[in-house]
Amino acid sequence: MNVRKIIMLFCVTALLISCGGSKKVATTRRDNTPSSRKTEISREVKEIKEPKKEIKKPLNTISYKEKVQNYIFEYASIAKHEMTEYGIPASITLAQGILESGAGYGELTGKANNHFGIKCHDWTGDRVYHDDDRSQECFRKYEKASHSFRDHSLFLKNRKRYAKLFTYKQDDYKSWAYGLRAAGYATDKKYPAKLISIVERYKLDKYDAEVLGKKYVAKKSKKEKKPVVAKTEKGEYIVQKGDTLYSISKRYNIRVAELKAYNNLKDNAIAIGQVLKVEEPDDDSEEF
Repeated sequence: MNVRKIIMLFCVTALLISCGGSKKVATTRRDNTPSSRKTEISREVKEIKEPKKEIKKPLNTISYKEKVQNYIFEYASIAKHEMTEYGIPASITLAQGILESGAGYGELTGKANNHFGIKCHDWTGDRVYHDDDRSQECFRKYEKASHSFRDHSLFLKNRKRYAKLFTYKQDDYKSWAYGLRAAGYATDKKYPAKLISIVERYKLDKYDAEVLGKKYVAKKSKKEKKPVVAKTEKGEYIVQKGDTLYSISKRYNIRVAELKAYNNLKDNAIAIGQVLKVEEPDDDSEEF
């Protein structure tokens, strides 16, 4: 009897242990399995931050004339110093710098301090590549603008092709301008005229006079001569260059046919200096 009780008690104990173990395993699976509901909530909470866009402020724009004047103010002393050292007219150096560098605002000048568009050639220093006559040509790069001015002086002084330039007077900027083009500095046929125009417009030759110790006399700009019109009687007009019957008729608010009738013209041909009646002539005869 006691043995039976012992066996029954052992069976009940074993059954309880077995049920407890399976329940524990089931609980563990539920704890490790993620809930689909929780996943949906996490998506809703997540925020996407957009990068802030930088607002670029517009650059202050100045006129080309102001750019040139600023350029002259900043580099005139360097150009005069180079003239003293190497004999190149300061006016030519400044005019070339203004033209080649876009008055200091050119792309090549901005990234390489190259004020004269000098290409690499036998250059061993720093360099940049820039579109010019051909795509991505090699240009010299300088640490400072003053280095570019000095290299420009050496570039002209040490090359035989530019030797003739140094036979011209230092204040003869016109010969220097044409000489640079003839020696192959630029391919633009209008290069000399452009340099001369810059020199004369901004009176750059005064810096040549300062270096040479000469008195500077500003050249008077050539004014267009107004055509001398002879005095005419009232109601008359003297034909000028470029006039036509149509333009004269518009000026005096009459028709071309009337203008021709007033002057007994058979066609539209008129000549410079010809006197035309632009009002209906008075009829002196009296009607009876």
